[in-house]
This record gives sequence, structure tokens and C-alpha cells, in this order.
Amino acid sequence: METLTAMTDEQLVCDYSDGNNTAFDILLDRHKQSVYRYIYFTVRNRELAEDIFQETFIKAIVTIKQGRYTEAGKFRAWISRIAHNLIIDYFRQEKNENTVSNDEAPIDLLNNSSLCDGTIEDELIWTQITSDVRKLITFLPDNQRKVLEMRYYQDRSFKEIADLTNVSINTALGRMRYAILNIRRMAEENHIALTM
Repeated sequence: METLTAMTDEQLVCDYSDGNNTAFDILLDRHKQSVYRYIYFTVRNRELAEDIFQETFIKAIVTIKQGRYTEAGKFRAWISRIAHNLIIDYFRQEKNENTVSNDEAPIDLLNNSSLCDGTIEDELIWTQITSDVRKLITFLPDNQRKVLEMRYYQDRSFKEIADLTNVSINTALGRMRYAILNIRRMAEENHIALTM
């Protein structure tokens, strides 16, 4: 593992395309914060940002596995471009449906959570959201619940999850995506807010 963390992005991509799923987990850990921040700053909606973030890395997995990755030395720029294109696709679709927002207000410096450590109210809301999510997880199908718990509560990589559940990494990723979609659906049906 230590040798993998010392590798460049390009070496990790090669290792992953050769079947080493841990290499992709390191790439994900290395770039997830910057990619998510970029997406969230652009769309300014946590749920949408999470969806686009997941789609970004799933698209990267598919592209690499199909041998179509050709951006030697530019993984970070490439993954950011995938995110950017998915954001554009989303807003294009929204515009076509005539539901795009015209709210182009400048950054609100007084209510920008990224510029402060949060408030007691934020902490209480977050505690309630966490409690609600834990309750919703109990209603998921077993295979989705196990993947979600291993990823978020046991901090396991998708490679480890795939090995422990005897499925491919793509199946583990798919189960995670369905788990998240099902939690959102149940939250909507029960009028539970999952964002602050």
C-alpha cells in the first residue's frame, strides 16, 4: 500500500487498468476533496453535487477499464473536465426543461459554511440528519445496506467491499449508488430533510 501511495496518478491509472482496484481507491482519495469542492461551488446544492461527483468517478472507472484513458500526465485535469462536462450537461437539461434558476447572486460571505467552522445550530441539524440516515439505512435491501455500512461506517475501499461480498468492484459501486438513491427516495416519501 505504501508503494502505491508514492506512485504518480498515471502509474496508478496503469495499475488500475491492469486489475489493481486499490490503485483507483488511492486516486479517489487523492482527488475526491478537490473534485467535490469544485462541483459543489459550481452547483451550490449538496445532493446534486454528490450525484455529479459519483457520476464523475463512475465515468472515470468505465473509461479507464475500457482502455480509453489517453491523458498521460494530466489525470487531475481530466477528472475535473469530466466533472465540468457533467455539470454543463445537467444545466443544459435543466434549461431544456425550463427549470433553470436565474439566481446568479454573488457569494454570500456571511452565510458561507466553507468560510467558518459552523454553528451549534449546524451541529444539531447535522446530528438529526445523521440519526435519520441511520434509520433509513435499516430499510435498505441487505446487499445495499452492507455496502453502504462498509464504505461509510467501516471506511473500507470499494476493492475491500467487493472482496468481502464476493462481487466485482462495479457491482459494489452500483449497489452503493442504488443505496443512496433509495435513501433519498425514502427521505422524500417521508418528508425527511437530508441537507442543512
